Amino acid sequence: MLLFASTGITLNNASSIESIPVVTKKSATVPAPLLNQIKAEPADDKAALPKATADWISSAIDVDMAGVAGEWSDAEVYLSLPRPGGDAWLVIDRASGEVSYERTDRGWVSYFNDLHKGRNTGNAWSWFLDIFSITTLVFCITGMLMLHMHAGNRPATWPLVGLGLVVPLVLVILFIH
Repeated sequence: MLLFASTGITLNNASSIESIPVVTKKSATVPAPLLNQIKAEPADDKAALPKATADWISSAIDVDMAGVAGEWSDAEVYLSLPRPGGDAWLVIDRASGEVSYERTDRGWVSYFNDLHKGRNTGNAWSWFLDIFSITTLVFCITGMLMLHMHAGNRPATWPLVGLGLVVPLVLVILFIH
Protein backbone atom coordinates (compact mmCIF):
# COMPACT_ATOMS: atom_id res chain seq x y z
CA MET A 1 0.00 0.00 0.00
CA LEU A 2 2.92 2.33 0.73
CA LEU A 3 4.37 1.73 -2.74
CA PHE A 4 0.98 2.33 -4.35
CA ALA A 5 0.41 5.54 -2.36
CA SER A 6 3.92 6.89 -2.98
CA THR A 7 3.75 6.20 -6.71
CA GLY A 8 0.38 7.94 -6.74
CA ILE A 9 2.23 11.05 -5.54
CA THR A 10 5.03 10.66 -8.08
CA LEU A 11 2.52 10.13 -10.90
CA ASN A 12 0.54 13.18 -9.85
CA ASN A 13 3.70 15.30 -9.80
CA ALA A 14 5.55 13.71 -12.73
CA SER A 15 6.25 17.06 -14.42
CA SER A 16 8.10 18.25 -11.31
CA ILE A 17 10.36 15.20 -11.08
CA GLU A 18 13.39 15.51 -13.32
CA SER A 19 14.80 12.43 -14.96
CA ILE A 20 17.72 12.04 -17.31
CA PRO A 21 17.20 8.98 -19.51
CA VAL A 22 20.16 6.64 -19.88
CA VAL A 23 20.46 5.25 -23.40
CA THR A 24 22.45 2.08 -24.05
CA LYS A 25 23.30 1.08 -27.62
CA LYS A 26 24.71 -2.21 -28.84
CA SER A 27 25.37 -3.66 -32.26
CA ALA A 28 26.42 -6.95 -33.79
CA THR A 29 26.26 -8.82 -37.08
CA VAL A 30 24.29 -12.02 -37.51
CA PRO A 31 26.58 -14.88 -38.68
CA ALA A 32 26.07 -16.03 -42.28
CA PRO A 33 24.40 -19.39 -41.46
CA LEU A 34 21.78 -17.61 -39.32
CA LEU A 35 21.37 -14.75 -41.79
CA ASN A 36 19.66 -17.15 -44.21
CA GLN A 37 16.91 -17.62 -41.59
CA ILE A 38 16.40 -13.84 -41.50
CA LYS A 39 16.39 -13.56 -45.29
CA ALA A 40 13.70 -16.25 -45.62
CA GLU A 41 10.15 -14.95 -45.75
CA PRO A 42 8.27 -15.64 -42.52
CA ALA A 43 4.81 -17.20 -42.61
CA ASP A 44 3.49 -14.13 -40.77
CA ASP A 45 4.54 -10.46 -40.85
CA LYS A 46 4.42 -10.49 -37.03
CA ALA A 47 6.43 -13.70 -36.53
CA ALA A 48 9.03 -14.24 -33.84
CA LEU A 49 12.65 -14.74 -34.80
CA PRO A 50 13.75 -18.30 -35.51
CA LYS A 51 14.94 -19.94 -32.27
CA ALA A 52 18.60 -20.27 -33.30
CA THR A 53 18.76 -16.61 -34.34
CA ALA A 54 16.95 -15.47 -31.18
CA ASP A 55 19.37 -17.51 -29.05
CA TRP A 56 22.38 -16.03 -30.85
CA ILE A 57 21.11 -12.45 -30.42
CA SER A 58 20.29 -13.15 -26.76
CA SER A 59 23.87 -14.20 -26.12
CA ALA A 60 25.58 -11.64 -28.40
CA ILE A 61 23.72 -8.58 -27.10
CA ASP A 62 22.56 -9.96 -23.71
CA VAL A 63 18.86 -9.43 -24.44
CA ASP A 64 16.16 -12.06 -23.97
CA MET A 65 14.53 -12.53 -27.38
CA ALA A 66 12.55 -15.72 -26.71
CA GLY A 67 9.10 -15.49 -28.25
CA VAL A 68 9.30 -11.77 -29.07
CA ALA A 69 7.23 -11.06 -32.17
CA GLY A 70 8.85 -8.88 -34.80
CA GLU A 71 7.58 -6.67 -37.57
CA TRP A 72 9.00 -8.10 -40.78
CA SER A 73 9.44 -5.89 -43.84
CA ASP A 74 11.47 -6.45 -47.00
CA ALA A 75 14.42 -4.51 -45.56
CA GLU A 76 14.44 -5.30 -41.84
CA VAL A 77 12.98 -7.02 -38.81
CA TYR A 78 11.95 -4.60 -36.04
CA LEU A 79 11.38 -5.86 -32.51
CA SER A 80 9.82 -3.62 -29.88
CA LEU A 81 10.95 -4.47 -26.34
CA PRO A 82 8.94 -2.29 -23.93
CA ARG A 83 9.64 -2.64 -20.23
CA PRO A 84 8.77 -0.87 -16.98
CA GLY A 85 10.76 2.34 -16.54
CA GLY A 86 11.92 2.51 -20.11
CA ASP A 87 11.81 0.88 -23.47
CA ALA A 88 14.03 -0.84 -25.99
CA TRP A 89 14.03 -1.89 -29.61
CA LEU A 90 16.10 -4.07 -31.89
CA VAL A 91 16.43 -3.88 -35.67
CA ILE A 92 17.99 -6.52 -37.91
CA ASP A 93 18.91 -5.57 -41.48
CA ARG A 94 17.75 -8.54 -43.54
CA ALA A 95 20.37 -8.00 -46.26
CA SER A 96 23.54 -7.43 -44.21
CA GLY A 97 22.60 -9.02 -40.86
CA GLU A 98 23.52 -5.83 -39.01
CA VAL A 99 21.83 -5.79 -35.59
CA SER A 100 21.16 -2.48 -33.83
CA TYR A 101 19.83 -2.43 -30.27
CA GLU A 102 18.88 0.56 -28.14
CA ARG A 103 17.59 0.57 -24.56
CA THR A 104 16.37 3.64 -22.69
CA ASP A 105 16.18 3.61 -18.90
CA ARG A 106 14.17 6.49 -17.41
CA GLY A 107 15.11 5.80 -13.77
CA TRP A 108 13.60 4.24 -10.69
CA VAL A 109 10.70 6.71 -10.36
CA SER A 110 9.56 5.81 -13.87
CA TYR A 111 10.05 2.13 -13.10
CA PHE A 112 7.82 2.26 -10.00
CA ASN A 113 5.26 4.46 -11.78
CA ASP A 114 4.99 1.83 -14.53
CA LEU A 115 4.57 -0.87 -11.88
CA HIS A 116 1.77 1.23 -10.36
CA LYS A 117 -0.01 1.33 -13.72
CA GLY A 118 0.87 -2.22 -14.75
CA ARG A 119 2.52 -0.90 -17.92
CA ASN A 120 4.74 -3.41 -19.76
CA THR A 121 4.97 -5.63 -16.68
CA GLY A 122 3.71 -8.99 -17.92
CA ASN A 123 1.04 -11.40 -16.75
CA ALA A 124 2.48 -12.20 -13.30
CA TRP A 125 2.45 -8.55 -12.24
CA SER A 126 -1.00 -8.04 -13.77
CA TRP A 127 -2.33 -10.93 -11.70
CA PHE A 128 -0.63 -9.51 -8.59
CA LEU A 129 -2.29 -6.11 -9.18
CA ASP A 130 -5.70 -7.75 -9.61
CA ILE A 131 -5.32 -9.82 -6.44
CA PHE A 132 -3.99 -6.80 -4.54
CA SER A 133 -6.97 -4.72 -5.73
CA ILE A 134 -9.47 -7.38 -4.68
CA THR A 135 -7.76 -7.66 -1.28
CA THR A 136 -7.89 -3.89 -0.88
CA LEU A 137 -11.60 -3.89 -1.72
CA VAL A 138 -12.20 -6.57 0.92
CA PHE A 139 -10.19 -4.47 3.40
CA CYS A 140 -12.30 -1.38 2.62
CA ILE A 141 -15.64 -3.21 2.75
CA THR A 142 -14.82 -4.91 6.06
CA GLY A 143 -13.66 -1.53 7.36
CA MET A 144 -17.04 -0.05 6.45
CA LEU A 145 -18.77 -2.95 8.24
CA MET A 146 -16.64 -2.26 11.33
CA LEU A 147 -17.56 1.42 11.13
CA HIS A 148 -21.22 0.41 11.01
CA MET A 149 -20.78 -1.80 14.10
CA HIS A 150 -19.08 0.93 16.16
CA ALA A 151 -20.79 4.07 14.78
CA GLY A 152 -23.33 4.16 17.61
CA ASN A 153 -20.59 5.06 20.10
CA ARG A 154 -18.88 7.54 17.78
CA PRO A 155 -21.23 10.24 16.48
CA ALA A 156 -18.62 11.73 14.08
CA THR A 157 -18.28 8.45 12.11
CA TRP A 158 -20.84 9.00 9.36
CA PRO A 159 -20.19 12.73 8.89
CA LEU A 160 -16.49 11.92 8.36
CA VAL A 161 -17.30 9.08 5.96
CA GLY A 162 -19.62 11.47 4.11
CA LEU A 163 -16.82 14.07 3.88
CA GLY A 164 -14.55 11.39 2.46
CA LEU A 165 -17.06 10.92 -0.35
CA VAL A 166 -18.23 14.52 -0.83
CA VAL A 167 -14.85 16.32 -0.89
CA PRO A 168 -13.47 14.35 -3.88
CA LEU A 169 -16.82 14.67 -5.65
CA VAL A 170 -16.85 18.46 -5.16
CA LEU A 171 -13.25 18.72 -6.42
CA VAL A 172 -14.18 16.72 -9.53
CA ILE A 173 -17.29 18.80 -10.21
CA LEU A 174 -15.60 22.17 -9.65
CA PHE A 175 -12.05 21.75 -10.89
CA ILE A 176 -11.87 18.94 -13.44
CA HIS A 177 -13.27 19.84 -16.83
